[in-house]
Amino acid sequence: MKSFIVFTCCLGLSLSVASAEQPKEGKGKRGQGKQAQVQSHGGGQAGKHANMNRQRVNNAGQSNAVHAGKGGGHRNFSAGGGGNVPAVQSQTRTGGKAQVKHFDFANAGNTQIKSVTFKANRRIVGAERWQGERYVVFRNYRPLWHDRVWWVAHYPRIVLIGGGWYYWNAGFWYPAWGYEPTHAYYPYDGPIYGYNDLPPDQVVANVQEQLQNQGYYHGEVDGLLGPLTRAALADYQRDHGLYTTAAIDEPTMASLGFGGESESG
Repeated sequence: MKSFIVFTCCLGLSLSVASAEQPKEGKGKRGQGKQAQVQSHGGGQAGKHANMNRQRVNNAGQSNAVHAGKGGGHRNFSAGGGGNVPAVQSQTRTGGKAQVKHFDFANAGNTQIKSVTFKANRRIVGAERWQGERYVVFRNYRPLWHDRVWWVAHYPRIVLIGGGWYYWNAGFWYPAWGYEPTHAYYPYDGPIYGYNDLPPDQVVANVQEQLQNQGYYHGEVDGLLGPLTRAALADYQRDHGLYTTAAIDEPTMASLGFGGESESG
């Protein structure tokens, strides 16, 4: 009887232990299943995020491609369009040394250009403001009236040009008023820079041609320093930062390509 009781107790204890272990295993399986579900859900979210990231990458790639296309197009437009548009620049020199030409003119005045009259106290208007040694002759100029004997005695080089007599002095030509009353046609009363030892009509003609080539002078190349030529000179001088002398001076000649560097002072 005692043995039976012991056996019964042992059997009950075994069943209790087995019963206690089974829920634990079941709980473990449910936990594993839940964990598996979480991992599966996490994998789905990761896949979803991965897909979203891929979509963003694709969209970004497409957007970048569009912007790159626009940017590339813009760069190409700038380089191929506006980048090749030449800039307009104002220059003192015309670009190189001007070629001196010889022109054939008759020693006669032009009836369409009025001759100036002699005035002993004539001053060149505005010359007092032209600073520098190259404008001294314009600041100091006064017309002179003398007879032929006086002129020949004082100036060995006197020429008949365009209906008037001119004398040479220190690099400039001046009207020789009174040298011969029948040839006293002067469209301009003042100094003319004698570039390259040329007579005054040749200097004027070469200047006229240069101004004509640059669109300043629209008259005839006649070797006369008349109103149209002087107006063209004034326009050119204003555009190139020179004193507006409306005359043929050394800085203007240099600017046109005749001689050295130009200067306004």
